[in-house]
Amino acid sequence: MSGEGGVEFSAVVTDIQMESQAGVSARWRMALDRTSFAVGDVGVLHAVARSGTRIEVPVLEVIVDEAGDLWHVVEKPLAAGTDVVGQVSR
Repeated sequence: MSGEGGVEFSAVVTDIQMESQAGVSARWRMALDRTSFAVGDVGVLHAVARSGTRIEVPVLEVIVDEAGDLWHVVEKPLAAGTDVVGQVSR
C-alpha cells in the first residue's frame, strides 16, 4: 500500500458525518483517531472489509470545523471503528 513519496500512517475512524448531498451523490467527512493529513492535503485511505475486500477511499480535501476538529472529506464513508492506512499525497 505504499506509494510514490506519500506519508503513510495507521488510524481508526472515530466519527462520520454527511457533509452534503446532491441527487444520488454525497460527500462525507470522517474523523480519525490520528492523522498525518493537514488542511490542503489530499490522499487516500485504505481499509479491508469484513469480506476481505480491499477498499480505497480517496480523501478529496481536509478541513477544520468551528470546534477545531480535523475532518477528511470523502465520497465513500467508512464505519466508525474501521482500521485504515492513510496515505498523504499533498
